[in-house]
Amino acid sequence: MDTEIEVEVNTRKGGLKTMPFIILNESFERIASYGSQTNLIIYLMTYYNMSAATSTTFLGLWGALSSGLALVGAIIADSYWGRFNAVAYGTIFTFIGVVILWLTSMIPQLTTLACSHFQHVCNGPTAFQLAVLFTSFAFTSVGAGFVRPCSIMFGADQLEQKGNPENKKIVESYFNWYYASTGVATMIAVTVIIYIQDRFGWQIGFGVPVILMVLSVSTFLIGSPLYIKVKPDKENLLLGLFQAGVAAFRKRKIGHPLTGCDDYYHSPYETEVLTPSKDFRCLNRACMIEDPQRDLNPDGSTSNPWNLCSVERVESLKALVKVLPMWSTGFMMFVDMNVFAFSVLQTKTMDRHIFPHFEVPAASFSVFLIISLTIWITFYDRVLVPLLSKYTGRSRGLSPVTRMRIGLAVSCMSMTLSAITESVRRKRAIAEGHEDDPYALVNMSAMWFVPQYALLGVAEATHGVGQIEFFYTLLPKSMASIASSMYTVGIGVSSLIGSFLVSSEDWLTSRGGKTSWLASNINKGHLDYHFWILAFMSFLNLLYFLVVCRFYETENDEMSRSPHVADEEECDYRLLHES
Repeated sequence: MDTEIEVEVNTRKGGLKTMPFIILNESFERIASYGSQTNLIIYLMTYYNMSAATSTTFLGLWGALSSGLALVGAIIADSYWGRFNAVAYGTIFTFIGVVILWLTSMIPQLTTLACSHFQHVCNGPTAFQLAVLFTSFAFTSVGAGFVRPCSIMFGADQLEQKGNPENKKIVESYFNWYYASTGVATMIAVTVIIYIQDRFGWQIGFGVPVILMVLSVSTFLIGSPLYIKVKPDKENLLLGLFQAGVAAFRKRKIGHPLTGCDDYYHSPYETEVLTPSKDFRCLNRACMIEDPQRDLNPDGSTSNPWNLCSVERVESLKALVKVLPMWSTGFMMFVDMNVFAFSVLQTKTMDRHIFPHFEVPAASFSVFLIISLTIWITFYDRVLVPLLSKYTGRSRGLSPVTRMRIGLAVSCMSMTLSAITESVRRKRAIAEGHEDDPYALVNMSAMWFVPQYALLGVAEATHGVGQIEFFYTLLPKSMASIASSMYTVGIGVSSLIGSFLVSSEDWLTSRGGKTSWLASNINKGHLDYHFWILAFMSFLNLLYFLVVCRFYETENDEMSRSPHVADEEECDYRLLHES
């Protein structure tokens, strides 16, 4: 179903020489945004006097907005701006958001007075202070909505060479290395930037990301003359998919389409002529020509796109519907990833010294997840793939579905270990008499949290790369950015689920004047119960994944974008203009 997309023809453009500009742009943007966000729960609790549960819910909703806008950004990139403009504008939006956040630390009137833990009543933020904070988050969310789904696919555009038999392997390897580079960038964000925030304060800690965003914008624009800039499909892709669904619904009472080739309406922009596939046959009605006099204009275009759509559009809709069940299995994986806000509160009460005179910042422990993720991706790409490909017969070793299955199982193990570790930490804190003092240090090394972070890193690396490859191979090229954005939107949906879970759990467990499981004083709360709930939900999700896998044919592990193409010798085809 590849749509013939007009590309600037210049043999000197594109290729590996563009990778430094694209990857550095994404790396600087990720360091700046993640460096500003990772430690933010402490900033909100200190300077906006929010509780732990409220801060976590608030950050989850912000993450959901950022990820949800990825779908909007992908559609605008594919249909209007093109991926180059989307990444450029998105980077600028993120820069504005980071600047506003930095200003909240520079101007005292934009935050509330810090509240001592000895005070029982603290003043909350004013409407104006929240408005400024929300404005910062809004710009950052819009920027992320354009950059995250489009940057990785913009890089793939530079490597696309239809005549090169090794092209598929190059692009797949690019996905792994791009993902690893973002992991390294995130690792720098949660170590260097967090250390600066803890050591030198928020003014400098938020100021460094501003400088990095200047570098991000500059680096990407400097490489502009070298880029292959794929021009957008002028058709509104989302509207076209919606029209296909409406057309099929309107014709729901007619019989299934015949097999005659002249009964179908085709887009004139396709290089290959398709016949409707047997999957979701009810949607084939949308491209069936019932009455040429009524359905077609004199020039051959469709008279009403809400009643007649091309076969290509219908097949695109089918491809999207096919991936939705598998997409939904990843939600719980990212809910597990959202435990970092509480993990910061846990490690802050523990011994974080690696060396006698060096203490790891509480928010930097997620670096062990990034290290684990990066090592696993490198090890898999360079060591396991050559070995496994000899036995599985697949160029990438294990299929995307198999990798997703492994990732979900490992994430379940990580949540189980998190529950056990927190149970031990809480019992020790109470035994040492710290139940009423959430700021007291427990005689327990924070290094006990490293294994659960390492497992979660392996889970994300295995599941994340597998899911992106699964979407990229199943959806047509014209939906490339949407394929990438589905991963990001899945994170957004997970953030909503996680925020709902936290707020509901906090409300239910605090009824009747009881101490909430998710209380700001984690020594009185029961974070271990929260982790046990996540472990149980992860196990149920793994079972759901296994059920969903039964609906996919075995050969879908190596799916390609090539649609069911009709043999031209069978019959003549009617290539009609689409309005």
